[in-house]
Amino acid sequence: MPVRRLSERQKARIHQIQDQRRQRLDQRALEALTEIEVDQPQPGLVVVRHGAYLAVEDQEGRVWHCLARQHIGHPVCGDRVVWQATGPDRGVVTAIQDRTSRLARPDYSGRTKPLAANLTQLVVVLAPQPEPSTYLLDQYLAAAEGMGVAALIACNKMDLLAAPGRAALTERLAPYPRIGYPLVWLSLHGGEGLAPLAERLAGETSILVGQSGVGKSSLVQALLPDLEIQIGRLSQATGLGRHTTSAASCYRLPRGGYLIDSPGVRSFRLSLDDPDDLVSGFRDIAPLIGHCRFANCRHDREPGCALKAAITTGALHPERLANFLHLAAALERSGRRY
Repeated sequence: MPVRRLSERQKARIHQIQDQRRQRLDQRALEALTEIEVDQPQPGLVVVRHGAYLAVEDQEGRVWHCLARQHIGHPVCGDRVVWQATGPDRGVVTAIQDRTSRLARPDYSGRTKPLAANLTQLVVVLAPQPEPSTYLLDQYLAAAEGMGVAALIACNKMDLLAAPGRAALTERLAPYPRIGYPLVWLSLHGGEGLAPLAERLAGETSILVGQSGVGKSSLVQALLPDLEIQIGRLSQATGLGRHTTSAASCYRLPRGGYLIDSPGVRSFRLSLDDPDDLVSGFRDIAPLIGHCRFANCRHDREPGCALKAAITTGALHPERLANFLHLAAALERSGRRY
C-alpha cells in the first residue's frame, strides 16, 4: 500500500495541534507556581530545556528542576537566568538575563524558534557522506556572522576517504581557511584531529550543526568522556529519564567551556529577517557590495561588476558567489531584496 504524503498545510496543522496540547500541559504546570512560596533570587545557567521543564545549574554546580514564569519569554539552553528555590531540588525561573547571542530557526508555521543562547562558537560538521553541501555550509556560516560568533568547520569521518578523495575535498574547501574559517580534519577511528578540536572548544560555548549522518553524536561522545555521567546527573535532576537525550542539553567540557547538543539543529535552516543580514553573512562579499558600476547590479552579466572582478583575481570563489545569489533569489521571491 503506498505511503500517504502529507501536504505542507497538513503538516503545519498537525504541528499546531501538538503545540496546543503541549501548551495546555505546560499551563497546568505553570498555574501551580502561583501557590508556591519562593526563596531568594540567585543566578543560574539553563542546562536542559524539555517542553516547559528546565534544568538550572546554580553557582555551586548543583542542578535544579525548574519551571519558568509565563511572562519572561522562552528560556533555552545556555541562557543565564535568575531563579528561586521553591523546595528541595525545585525552583522557578523569574527572569532571563541579556543574551550575547541567540541561535534560532523558523518552525513549521514560519515563527522563529530559539534553540540556544550565549553561544561563542558554531561548529559546522561535514563528512564525505552525505556529500558536503557548500550551500548549506554557507548558510551556517552566515548564521554565525549574524550572531557575531566564531565559526569552525570540522570535517569528520576522513578515514572513509582514500588519498585522491581527501585531496579533492581539501581543494573544494580551500576557500574557507583563506577567508578566516579554520578547518579541522577528523577521524574518530584513527584518533585524528580530536585534540586540535578539543583545544578550539576549550573555554567556549559551542554547538555542533550539520546534516544528519555526519557523526555529530559520535563527536559529542568522543569530546565528553563522562557523557553518561553527565546525562545521568541531568536525568536525576529533571526527572526526564530517557527523554534527557532527546532534549536540548548543555554539557561541561573537560578543559572548560560548554557544548550544547540540541536536536533542533538537525532541521536548521537560515532565517533572514533583514535583507542586510544576507550581505553581512558573507564576509568576503560584504566589502564588495556598492562598488559595482551600476547601483542595481545583479552580479550576473553586467559590466563593471565588483563581485565578478573579484572572481577573476581569485579574491572570491565562484561557488561562494553562486550560493550568495541563490539565497538572494530566495529573498527576492519573498518580496525582499538586499
